[in-house]
Amino acid sequence: MKIGLVSPYDWSYPGGVQDHIQRLSVELRARGHQVRILTPATGPRARSVEYGVYKLGWAAPLHVNGSVARVAITPDLSGALGRLLQRERFDILHLHEPFASALSLSILHLADMSGAALVGTFHAYSRPGLTSTPRWAYSSARPFLAHYFRRLDGRIAVSAASAEFVNSFFPAEYRIIPNGVDTAIFTPEAPPLPEFMDGRLNVLYHGRIEQRKGLKYLLSAIPMIREHFPTVRFLISGDGPLREGFERQVERAGWPGVVFLGRVSSEVLPSLYTTAHVFCAPNTGGEGQGIVLLEALASGRAVVASDIDGFRSVIETQRDGLLVTPSDSEEIAWAICHLLDDRAKRDRLGHAGRQRAEQFSWTRVGDQVEAYYEQSQRQARLRQEALAARAERARAAKQQRAAVAQRHGSLRAGAVSPAQTTRGATASAQVAFPGASSAEVVVAE
Repeated sequence: MKIGLVSPYDWSYPGGVQDHIQRLSVELRARGHQVRILTPATGPRARSVEYGVYKLGWAAPLHVNGSVARVAITPDLSGALGRLLQRERFDILHLHEPFASALSLSILHLADMSGAALVGTFHAYSRPGLTSTPRWAYSSARPFLAHYFRRLDGRIAVSAASAEFVNSFFPAEYRIIPNGVDTAIFTPEAPPLPEFMDGRLNVLYHGRIEQRKGLKYLLSAIPMIREHFPTVRFLISGDGPLREGFERQVERAGWPGVVFLGRVSSEVLPSLYTTAHVFCAPNTGGEGQGIVLLEALASGRAVVASDIDGFRSVIETQRDGLLVTPSDSEEIAWAICHLLDDRAKRDRLGHAGRQRAEQFSWTRVGDQVEAYYEQSQRQARLRQEALAARAERARAAKQQRAAVAQRHGSLRAGAVSPAQTTRGATASAQVAFPGASSAEVVVAE
């Protein structure tokens, strides 16, 4: 199959959806499919050439769901995009967060031109509340988006939480296919980073440094943890708008051994996970599932994570990791101390987590996606047949209207008008009556 994977988010900036798309493309290519990625891109990377990546339009940052998303907002893509779709003739167009950007909506607008089966994957989840931007956006735009939603031939959600969220606005059948993890790359055998293997215990945070990721609650737990483990080191991996403020907080508090690593390359990341004795994901909510959680589990690390809907789809507490109350620094501190003090439990949870991660391997996820593509192609054929039948009915109705108009025109052409009479004289005219032979009528003044 020829497959187009559509990202709504800026390809120049890392993120969970972009990572999912990139890794899915690798898996699908390994299965013999032709794969292209369609995405907005800005900055220096927008000008760089990447194999199989079409960079269309530009993006801008929007504050959504406690995070910053750089989405495509180019107002007019139809010309270039239409030519691209006609040239590539995709069998599948797989749109991730199909309503999140101008690029995705433009593709849905051109659906009939593309001839492809249209599949949408919904990643997001948002808790109910007046301040929930995704809920407000879906609710207010639902009348407009419903038209585009009906054009989807297949609908995927990455978790039950994501399915429940989107289904509350667009009721339909959703196939749950989770995020995947490369269990060959993220493995307990990845060599740890030697500079941090000096006998001290390491607690790792990895993710964007922004509000909903909850790093401030882990930082607030540091004094409580160090009452019991004075030398424990905290490795903070990632970047984001709150990083500088947190660095100043650590500096003012005089906490040694809190290391901000910035963005870590994909080559180094597997070793960073195995450097940790405990991985902490203190997210406050709004997670559809959580790719970093899968990576930590696949790396055989003991995990402390927030007890939120998206994470519960991955971890069963006390079996695969420990789930704690969101935004509760004391509970985070207790759980981390409990694991730092019990190596046997760390090892047991790490082993169970690795087994759990195997269920999310890209091999398994690829099997599910591939099978769903085939099902969606069948649905697309039904949609296209219905469109063709509707077009044929419209053509027939147009022809019928034209025939009726022509017949009425003939009637009007043969009718008597006052101009055809001659004052003071007798005139005759031929008048045609439908269904009857013509008759001669004598008109006299």
